[in-house]
Amino acid sequence: MADTETEIGMCDAAVTLAFSVLGKRWNGMIISTLGGGPTTFVTLRRAVPGISDTVLSDRLAELAQAGLVSRTVEAGPPVTVSYALTAGGDSLLPILGQLGQWASANLEVPAH
Repeated sequence: MADTETEIGMCDAAVTLAFSVLGKRWNGMIISTLGGGPTTFVTLRRAVPGISDTVLSDRLAELAQAGLVSRTVEAGPPVTVSYALTAGGDSLLPILGQLGQWASANLEVPAH
């Protein structure tokens, strides 16, 4: 029984950690957009309607710190910065797709 409780506790901690990153607004859309390949900040901002430059910058930094996104600076002129999914970020794409399918099938959209 103690082993089961330990496994449950470890699973809960891992899921909590995952949602501390993935549960933030915009992160799923950013990861999904980067699933199409490396892109620039401006292209990301256009692909995620409603996100501010500051929030996008913060989210990209958080995703990079979590090891899900890489940032590449290419010397110019002009200097170009691109963002891409790491192997860890890329492995999230099917999981996010499955989570979206589950949510569509099982959760009601709140009425406004």
